Amino acid sequence: MKINDVLRGKGNQVVTISPEATVTELLALLAEHNVGALVVSADGTSVAGIVSERDVVRLLNRTPDAGEVRVNAIMTSEVHTCTPDDLIDNLMRLMTDRRIRHVPVVVDGALTGIVSIGDVVKTRIGELEFEREQLSNYISG
Repeated sequence: MKINDVLRGKGNQVVTISPEATVTELLALLAEHNVGALVVSADGTSVAGIVSERDVVRLLNRTPDAGEVRVNAIMTSEVHTCTPDDLIDNLMRLMTDRRIRHVPVVVDGALTGIVSIGDVVKTRIGELEFEREQLSNYISG
């Protein structure tokens, strides 16, 4: 199964935030869209970084008044990305090895989607349920 199969089921919507936005704005977007991370992008297409709830927690731990801190000060600049043609198994390995939960999907340098660990788990559970059903039908059939 490929990343494109996951995107077909969940859609290609990606919430982005400007690198110059504040942490207060970041928190509002995370809450509004009920997501755990946002792609940092100046134009909504390029990937300058990624910022997650974890980044906010780390900031709050060391900065009491963190609301006006800029997103570019806490974002991860070295972003691991994938393409729609990459295999889910490879993405699972990347997420596990790098301890990341969100991976932007990029085609020719342009942001086209994002896949979370929850999306990967949901897809994998669907695959396993299908295989179980097929085996059950084969045995009983």
